[in-house]
Amino acid sequence: MKKEESPSKVYVALLHYPVYNRKGEVVTSAVTNLDIHDIARLAKTYSLAAYFIVTPDAEQAELVKKICSHWLEGYGSSYNYDRGSALSLVNVVKDLKSATDCIEKEQGKRPNLLATTALEKDSSKEKFLSFAKAKEAIECDDSSHLIILGTGWGLDENLLVEADHILEPVKGPGNYNHLSVRTAAAIVIDRLLGNR
Repeated sequence: MKKEESPSKVYVALLHYPVYNRKGEVVTSAVTNLDIHDIARLAKTYSLAAYFIVTPDAEQAELVKKICSHWLEGYGSSYNYDRGSALSLVNVVKDLKSATDCIEKEQGKRPNLLATTALEKDSSKEKFLSFAKAKEAIECDDSSHLIILGTGWGLDENLLVEADHILEPVKGPGNYNHLSVRTAAAIVIDRLLGNR
């Protein structure tokens, strides 16, 4: 796993599979340039250990590597060092298990999986964890933690079952609840790691 040295034991993963499309079908979503850059910058700002982009699509994985390479080795590395510093946290893997295996190899044990969702599902409520409780766990225990974000219309239900906990949904005062993953990631990570 390539990354700068960090004492953090908190990681983030952006899953492009398995996620739902608007019809409720499990699909592989497309990687977007904004997600690569913005979540890397978020991960760097909050001193995360690494940022995993999870896609089984080989062409999409190559695209991520090419974008990162431009800012780490190409012209971009001298043009904007800060961008490259953030993108040095990016690791492209084919599935969630590959990400957890990397973390386990680095930390010595499997990370706690903290999945995110915009929905309050009755079948998952016993796994829901408030941001306050999750923040306390991150600050007080010595375990590593992997925050799992979904693209498309959210993470596959089977993945939520595998997670150790599901973070409470981010909600505004109204009924509309369809944030971009970049926005949701920023809110979630600030609530878990921000200084208060």
